[in-house]
This record gives sequence, C-alpha cells and structure tokens, in this order.
Amino acid sequence: MSKTVHIGSATDFDSLIRSSTIVVTDFYADWCAPCKQIAPVYEQLSARLSRPNKITFAKVDVDKQKEVAQKYSITAMPTFMIFKNAQIVSTIRGADPRKLSEAVQKLAAEADSDGSATAGGFGEAGASSGGGAGDTWLGATLPKGYGDVTDQVDVKGLDLLNSDTALGDARTLFATSKPSGRGSTSTADGGKGKGKAGNGEGEGGSKADWVESDTDEQLMLYVPFRSTLKVHTIHITSLPPKASEDGDGDDDEVPMRPKTIQVYSNRAHVLGFEEAEDIPATQRVTLGPRDWDEKTGTAKIELRFVKFQNVTSLVIFVVDGNGDGEKVRVDRLRIVGETGEKRDLGKLEKIGDEQGE
Repeated sequence: MSKTVHIGSATDFDSLIRSSTIVVTDFYADWCAPCKQIAPVYEQLSARLSRPNKITFAKVDVDKQKEVAQKYSITAMPTFMIFKNAQIVSTIRGADPRKLSEAVQKLAAEADSDGSATAGGFGEAGASSGGGAGDTWLGATLPKGYGDVTDQVDVKGLDLLNSDTALGDARTLFATSKPSGRGSTSTADGGKGKGKAGNGEGEGGSKADWVESDTDEQLMLYVPFRSTLKVHTIHITSLPPKASEDGDGDDDEVPMRPKTIQVYSNRAHVLGFEEAEDIPATQRVTLGPRDWDEKTGTAKIELRFVKFQNVTSLVIFVVDGNGDGEKVRVDRLRIVGETGEKRDLGKLEKIGDEQGE
C-alpha cells in the first residue's frame, strides 16, 4: 500500500507541512507525460523513506488544487518541493530522477541523525554547500515560519547600477551556489584573498561570482518578483579579501562590506542615485562589524514586516561601505518571507518529454 499522501485541499496541505518535520511534495498533472514517467521513482522513494511524522511524501494535482499550486508559484510540471519545519528548503523542477533521488536521500540521512542543525543540514546557516541537487546556499538561519523565497526573483527584470562590469552582474547575487569567497579568499576565513578587487577572476581563473561597485562605494539594485511577497528578512553576503599585510600598497583597492542600506518597496523601476536621495526609504539599515557572521560573511537585515506586505519589487540601495575604501562588494542576496498571489500565473507547462530533461 502506497505511503504517499494525496492532497485534497489547501487546508490539508498546510496541516501536513506543520505536522511532519519533512515533507517531499510532487506537484503534477494527469496530462503531463514527464510526471507519469517519474511517478514510479517517486513512489519507490516514498515506500522506502517515509517515516511517520518525520518524512512524508505528498502529491498535489495542480489542476484540482489550484490554490496550493498558485500559493507556491507552480508554473511547470513536475515540480518537487521539499519542506522542513514548514519552510521550503529545496526545489527541483523537471523529471530528473537523479536529482530527485540525491536530494531526498540526503534529506533522509539527515533525518536519521535526528535532523540536527549541523553542517550539511537542509536550509541551515553555513550548511548548504550549493553542490547538492536542488540545494540553494544559505548564509544564515531562516526565521521560524518563513522560507527562502529567492526563487521568486524575476531575474530577467533585474537592474544594477554602478557595478564593475568586469566582475559579476545582478544575476550573480541570486546564484544558488556557495560563493567562491567562502574559501580562503575572504576576511571571514582570515585569508589574504585570491579574488582581489579589479582582477575580474574568482578561484581557478573563472569569472568572479560577486559584485563590486565601480566609480564609488554605492550600488543600486532593482529586484522585481514573479509573485506578490511578504518580505521578512534580507540576507546579504559580503566576502571581501583581507587587506594585505606585506605593504604592497594595494590596500585601498580592497572592497568594503556594505554599511548603510536603504530599501524601497514596490517601485516600478530602478531609482537613480540622486532620485533615491529625494525619496524616503521604506527602511534604512546600518550594519556594523558585529552584524556579520564571520563564518559565512552574511548579515541579516530584519525588515519592519508590516511595511513589507504585498511586495512586488524591491530597490536595494547600498549607500556606503564599512571602512575607508572606494568600493563595496556583495557576493549573495537571499530574500526570506512568504509567497502570495502569482503576479502572472500564465499557462502551466511541462518540462521535457524524456526522463532527465
């Protein structure tokens, strides 16, 4: 007998993700061929790994449970979402048995060790390596009851002003991978820094996976969303290299971490720098050295939640940096909160006609 739970209503699903520590969910449609192809794999995982009130496998028919599909912005099938303590910690889109199996088996192994919040755990600070299937690297813990909603960023609409074009672009900030600066390159780890400002290269000579300001320490980023969000927190990761100690005279080139940040909600487009000075920010934040986690290089910007309801876009203005340098560096951004109504749900589509596409 199948152990998979078939969801009959939005209330059923809400109850399930709160009663079971981990919930693996298959969003599917009867007309979707890739969904049918991967269904036996999903059932095998369910039969082998389900544990009462600990790991539960569920299926949601997006045509019958449109409220649930819309709440989680499901636009393509199959989509697999993994919830831990009612928070989304992993999303896998497409009928890829390998990715699904790897993600679920990793999760089951963690559950066997009582789901401890140690290195390697789903959705925990400093834990996501970015190398696992479907994982998104997080530099800080998620507040209880809220999830990482960074996947709702409309990357095609991003706009970034005053960035050094030799380095990363706006999309770099929302990459799911662990920042390359998490190695021995950053002040957080006490290294001297392979990725020095201005060389345009990360580890191993690859293109830099971080952003730096160009002519001065200011950055202006426009972030539109695919859904209406309730934004609770912004995680900002900055991993500048350590200032040199050998007197080579390049210390003024070492970028700084952001200090003053102004956040604007629901703007139609990016703001100009002079324009931003004339418009009151929805919230202004000042970050000090103690706000940064030295293991991950991440600071948590906790927003006044009541002012960030029904958010369709954010403008994040880095006003200045913490130090005397001329540039600011940002490696990653994560948006934490709740998803709401899809702005333009569009036509549901299937991903791939073959397994693994």
